[in-house]
Amino acid sequence: MAAQSEPLVAGAPAPDFALPGVDGRTWTRDQCRGPNGLLVMFICNHCPYVQAVIDRIVRDARDLAPLGIGTVAISANDVVAYPEDSFENMAAMARRHGFPFPYLYDESQQVARAYGAVCTPDFFGFNAKLQLQYRGRLDASRRDPAPPDARRELFEAMKLIAATGVGPAEQWPSIGCSIKWRAAA
Repeated sequence: MAAQSEPLVAGAPAPDFALPGVDGRTWTRDQCRGPNGLLVMFICNHCPYVQAVIDRIVRDARDLAPLGIGTVAISANDVVAYPEDSFENMAAMARRHGFPFPYLYDESQQVARAYGAVCTPDFFGFNAKLQLQYRGRLDASRRDPAPPDARRELFEAMKLIAATGVGPAEQWPSIGCSIKWRAAA
């Protein structure tokens, strides 16, 4: 089921977290941030929207690192209902695509709820003060990648945030698969 991210609440603080990564480490928000900002992405393995752009996500994370932007990806899906999103499969995906960022598992789903994540992919761009400045899409891609010359909206927004601390006025919501929430006990 497709979902769309909520509009930006500019200046909202980045919630802290301590989550296990597929690299065997536990990562916190402050370990993931860069000197000029932090990009938090909610992704998963099985979503066709993520699969369509995963190589672009990796490219943009690599290109943002020299600009002082740290990047982290978090999966919060219910792995009982969606076993392809299991921790083991997350590790395989990170290896297969050469993730240059930590890929973390939010088993309790509390971090995804704290951020207000609603879909995969869902992007949150924070400035050096960890204030939200971007809540939007990667680019014009949907279930299929946008053309190769599509505007790099997320990259441009994070580049602006790195340079000025403020995100762009124009932002388009992410669209993707809904987060797969666990049923209430």
